[in-house]
Amino acid sequence: MKIAILSDFHFGFGYSPELENDSFENVEEAMERALNSDLVLIGGDIFDSPLPKTQTWAKAIKILARPLLKPNPGINLAECSKELKEISKRTLAHLPVIALHGNHERRARGELNAVQALENAGLLIHLHGNTIIFEKDGVKVAIHGMSAVPERFAKNFLYQWNPKPINGCVNILFLHQNVDPYVYSPLEPPSLTLSNLPKGFDLIINGHIHMHGTERIDNTLFLIPGSLVITQFEKGEAEIDKGFLEVEVGEEIKVNFISLKTSRKFFYEEIKLEEEKPIREQLEKKLNEIIYTREFLKPPLIRLRIFGKEVEAIEQELRAVERKYSDKAVIKFVKELESPEITRKIELLQSLREQRLSVEEIGLTILKKNLDELSFKAVFDHESIFKLLSEGDVDKALAILLGEQKTLAQLLKKSVEK
Repeated sequence: MKIAILSDFHFGFGYSPELENDSFENVEEAMERALNSDLVLIGGDIFDSPLPKTQTWAKAIKILARPLLKPNPGINLAECSKELKEISKRTLAHLPVIALHGNHERRARGELNAVQALENAGLLIHLHGNTIIFEKDGVKVAIHGMSAVPERFAKNFLYQWNPKPINGCVNILFLHQNVDPYVYSPLEPPSLTLSNLPKGFDLIINGHIHMHGTERIDNTLFLIPGSLVITQFEKGEAEIDKGFLEVEVGEEIKVNFISLKTSRKFFYEEIKLEEEKPIREQLEKKLNEIIYTREFLKPPLIRLRIFGKEVEAIEQELRAVERKYSDKAVIKFVKELESPEITRKIELLQSLREQRLSVEEIGLTILKKNLDELSFKAVFDHESIFKLLSEGDVDKALAILLGEQKTLAQLLKKSVEK
């Protein structure tokens, strides 16, 4: 049985107009090359926003409908702990697609998320807290799926769900979470680690983390397919290809990483400006080394991190360089300011912006970050503190922060007693 594992499409993401089609083009190539598989798994964050635009929906559906044009490759549904929708028979009659929802698609409790909507359209089967088993040529594969939950709840959710490997099957635990030490974002520490993941699975596959990798934990293979598009512009993303995993299950398990052929190349460079040399000359020299020493299918994406005392006075020079190379590359300048503290705060805000978080999520993250920097011990619920502050209950919030009451529940209990 051949399984294609794709993850983190981030349909709708676009740092600039030049990049807005990259996610669709990359996934279209990956999906086309995955059509020779028996089963397709999608590891979450299909969309970049929990409320995609109509144009994003239209482009996404066109790509995600491709497996419906392919006859069923001889794979059968053996069992499913979830009650499948009637329209899911259409999915199973063709190349089956199983998907998790990611943190970018999470909605408030009781609201339909985008991946559930795709299931309602018969394009895939959404898996969360359930197990589905497929069989082909005497080989059975059980997929135990857990879609994204807030990081602080992930360990408890997984332990309460308590998925168990099924005898006679190749067992896959399929997740979309941070897993320490593979931490995608430092904004919310993970509760899952490699050491506390459930035992006994043949494969553990994790979306969410954008750089692909493979590790063996005892007898379990831990696989990260990585994202299919560049969104974070970090150094690590410049060092590895974008692509997807192909897993062959038989007498043994074989794993191959399939690199995309048409993905835009990304370069991450750091340059320390020398005071005695013209700024523009230094920047253009670095860019020329990248742009004119190789050929590209698409203009490359280049992130230049700039250091030096002159950094704050070169905005005009940066814009001039961007204009000069606008038809040759997509350039993203990052200026390293003299104050490391200011730099960290700007990077935090840039990261929040690029993750397309809601105003409430941004506020909660900044509050948690500030409390951590002030060395407050996490003996309280940050969300409860944020809710109190947003509702104007500053005195109650301070009472908890200063230790007069250790928890919101204790504070409310005192209020009732009074």
